[in-house]
Amino acid sequence: MTVENVSEIALMAGGILLENGAETHRIEGTVSSICQSYGLNAECLSMSNGILLSTQDSAHRKVTSMKKVCPKQVDLYRIELINSFSRKLKNNKISYEDAIKILESIQDSPTFTFPVRIFASCMTGFVYSLFFNGSLIDGIASIFVCLITYLITEKISNFGISQFFKYYLAGFIIGGTSLLSHILFPSIKENNVITGSIMILLPGVVLTNGIKDVIFGYFSAGIAKFCEALIIITAVSAGVGTALLIGMKGFY
Repeated sequence: MTVENVSEIALMAGGILLENGAETHRIEGTVSSICQSYGLNAECLSMSNGILLSTQDSAHRKVTSMKKVCPKQVDLYRIELINSFSRKLKNNKISYEDAIKILESIQDSPTFTFPVRIFASCMTGFVYSLFFNGSLIDGIASIFVCLITYLITEKISNFGISQFFKYYLAGFIIGGTSLLSHILFPSIKENNVITGSIMILLPGVVLTNGIKDVIFGYFSAGIAKFCEALIIITAVSAGVGTALLIGMKGFY
């Protein structure tokens, strides 16, 4: 297999990891491991939106490749599939065509259906409302708030708007619908509903990966993820605060 083919396989695997929310040290380790499985020396640099790879064969022929990636989601299932693919290559090398087919099947592997994702988001809001000392009626209100928020944010995601505005709007919806539920049913405490509902927006995986990257010494990648998490938290907080401010001026 040529150096170019191995580089393409490694970059494709690394791209799948990056776009599905893997840590920087995992991406670089996996890409280098795939190259080493085919007898190549490799140096890999993973950034927030791309991967740079330099490979060298036994004849000291170097090939440098780059792949730009736009992180889309967090999918631990696809990350595990790539990890398994990389481990199997160490003991059983496969052809270029077979490797590409496997990677394409991983890239096209089915995700959770839309109803399942809605159900999960609603249950998250319900459970966390109860967890933060909310009543049963607060939890039920959180289900409807999460349902509305998830439906609208999924819809506007198709328009390619900025991440900040998306989370700002989501926070505004949560704040507005929570306040409206309190006005319609005074027994509902809007604070408990808001606290439970915003859990579906908080960037827990991004923040955790940022901490892990810093621990492993990838400070630039870790700080970038911290900044991303901070932007999301700020946008959600600003959206909720705007809704509450408008609501208090309008109804109180």
